[in-house]
Amino acid sequence: MPVPAWFSDLLEKERDGWERPSAEQIAHLYEHYQLLERWSKKINLTSIEAGRELVIRHYCESLFFAARLPDADAGSIADIGSGAGFPGVPIAILKPDSPVTLIESNRRKAVFLREATRGLKNVNVISDRAENLSASYSFLVSRAVNPTEVVALVPRLAPRIGLMLGESDFDALLSVKRIAWLEPIRLPWGDRRLCVFGVSRGTSFT
Repeated sequence: MPVPAWFSDLLEKERDGWERPSAEQIAHLYEHYQLLERWSKKINLTSIEAGRELVIRHYCESLFFAARLPDADAGSIADIGSGAGFPGVPIAILKPDSPVTLIESNRRKAVFLREATRGLKNVNVISDRAENLSASYSFLVSRAVNPTEVVALVPRLAPRIGLMLGESDFDALLSVKRIAWLEPIRLPWGDRRLCVFGVSRGTSFT
């Protein structure tokens, strides 16, 4: 099915810091959007109704985040508590050379993620809790999980971390001295939300 003009036009209008996606990348994003809309009628994947707000909140915010990942092309990325696939799926689409693992303990959501990423060769889905894993990655990312739980996985699962979270949540993380945080980046769509990136002390982003 062709991508409707409203979807591609909205991605272009809201584009902020990421390269213009190719036609194939936009098609992958729209395919995920369609599946999300359909599956959300059966399981709780998102509370936002299909349309403009959903595209901005989920897809544009994740693309904004993906474009700012420091040195993300150099290694593997694990999305902790991926849920409906954010920010992991847009990251995988925007960065096809980066291996992306979507970690989701809810089995029904994991089934959705496997269905929604069949066309993405750089994506793997693991249905388990992150604390049970022994694999190692270059970067942990997360959006909808308690940030202190994700921080606790550094450096065991990865030395680098990227989070999408509220200002107050980030303030609470500043006391974690074993992680060096870069200057936070404010998301341009309001709600006092940030992209923050950190690295285990003694490690660098390069």
